[in-house]
Amino acid sequence: MFSKKEAFDVVVVGAGPGGSMAAWAAAERGLDVLMIEKDREIGVPVRCAEGVGADVIQRFIDPDPHWISSEIQGVRIYAPSGDSVAFTEEGMGYVLERRVFDRALANRAGQAGTEVRVSTCATGLEFNEDRPCGVKILTRGTESTVRCKVVIAADGVESRVARWAGIKTMIALRDLEVTSQYLLDNVTTDKGYCEFFVGADVAPGGYAWVFPKTDKTGNVGIGVCGRYTRKRSSTDYLHSFIEGRFPESTPLAMVVGSVPVAATLDDIVGDAIMVVGDAAHQVNPVSGGGIGTAMIAGEIAGRVCAEAIRDGDVSRDRLHRYRKEWDQTYGNHQKRVYKVKEAIQKLKDETYNASAAKLMNKASPTLRDMFMTVLRHQPGIIFDVVKMFAFMKK
Repeated sequence: MFSKKEAFDVVVVGAGPGGSMAAWAAAERGLDVLMIEKDREIGVPVRCAEGVGADVIQRFIDPDPHWISSEIQGVRIYAPSGDSVAFTEEGMGYVLERRVFDRALANRAGQAGTEVRVSTCATGLEFNEDRPCGVKILTRGTESTVRCKVVIAADGVESRVARWAGIKTMIALRDLEVTSQYLLDNVTTDKGYCEFFVGADVAPGGYAWVFPKTDKTGNVGIGVCGRYTRKRSSTDYLHSFIEGRFPESTPLAMVVGSVPVAATLDDIVGDAIMVVGDAAHQVNPVSGGGIGTAMIAGEIAGRVCAEAIRDGDVSRDRLHRYRKEWDQTYGNHQKRVYKVKEAIQKLKDETYNASAAKLMNKASPTLRDMFMTVLRHQPGIIFDVVKMFAFMKK
């Protein structure tokens, strides 16, 4: 449990959903895996709104009431005018209890044979002829180096590991959502719905959200396009939203951060290095959701890594199978969603208001109806919208 081993087949940096899935997939195939987490507790602090689609969860793990705060049957979107449109789909998704969920994934990796070390920070990489061959770590003041055949970087949007390996991770401000969120008590939520609020005054280039945790608590947050935060912070936008919507609420916790709403990095592999999750910009560019995509990427990366080590070839060319399978599974779809995101960021409040008014008169509207209505004057993007929803129904 508390070994002092200094050599492994794989070192996974970061114990979020992507890292834990990668560690589990590799350990399940017989690899000797170490997963390190810089924080003292896995799953803490919570860094997202905790929403995820039911389909991707059920693909990898049986749903457990211990880590599900609410089951989501629909979404409600509010235009700047205040008009709202609801979209319902049974079994749409969950609002998780991330600290419990992340620990469950890490524990599953541990049960598969992964050694897990918390309070352990990666401080650099060891190289052998320009190829990573180990990770320098700091554990409660003690420095050491663990050697490995492959490093998997799952250390978030600010990933240092990828940069140390020479992978370019820069992101344009227009492709970065700056986020702030409170867990609020004494709020009224519709436990079956996630609510979204759009408009230039609410969240320019993004949206505000209310994700129900219980009947009286919810994650209330905001994501603002990075280019709009030079003069006003996302937290200031959020405070204005809460004052107008939930003036009597009580904050129980707060988190701030950023989300990459771009296409996947050009390079997510190199010799003996793989990049997973937010670190690889593997996020839905419209919703900003990254839990499910990180799990998908992590499973692929861990599996490909195991096959490569078994074959004795951890070169960039061999590990590129991860990129190929990622693109086939989600990456190509992500590129289409990115084009839709770019179109949405150009919309004016009047377009949202007119679209909401039109959809309110439609019986049982769908999310596809909404996108087609909102983007009806942008014919160049309609094909991508159609393909986006065709993919979602696979």
